[in-house]
Amino acid sequence: MDRPIVGWREWVALPGLGVRAIKAKIDTGAKTSAIHAWDVHHFKKDGVEHVRFNLHPEQRNDSEEIACECPLLDTRVITSSNGMKQRRFVIAVDLEMGDATYPIELTLTNRDSMGFRMLIGRQALNGRWLVDPAQSFVTRNKPPKGVPA
Repeated sequence: MDRPIVGWREWVALPGLGVRAIKAKIDTGAKTSAIHAWDVHHFKKDGVEHVRFNLHPEQRNDSEEIACECPLLDTRVITSSNGMKQRRFVIAVDLEMGDATYPIELTLTNRDSMGFRMLIGRQALNGRWLVDPAQSFVTRNKPPKGVPA
């Protein structure tokens, strides 16, 4: 089966969250995908658990802020790369990468000190992509401001 190639970092979109473009690190060492989220609030809406949070999709730029709200899929204890355990909220979102759009699970966490606002883990890559760590931005370049992703 031929699978398309992604580089070690890619521009992706999360249309359900209103994110036209976010630079994501492709991380085969991580099981789950994660995004930088802050001001996270857990609540019930019509009897269904939800989370409300804010995103800054551009690294080192806090001027663009996206307010998000979506149903809560789960809460899980995630072990980070430094071995620390953290309970995180998990949501389901559609990921657009290249010509593909498909649902992934995404954990909400503070990634402010990390090099990327988002990372895409093995579960989101498995069976869909081959990773070439020598390449970057294989699936698309960042869209210009004002142009839909």
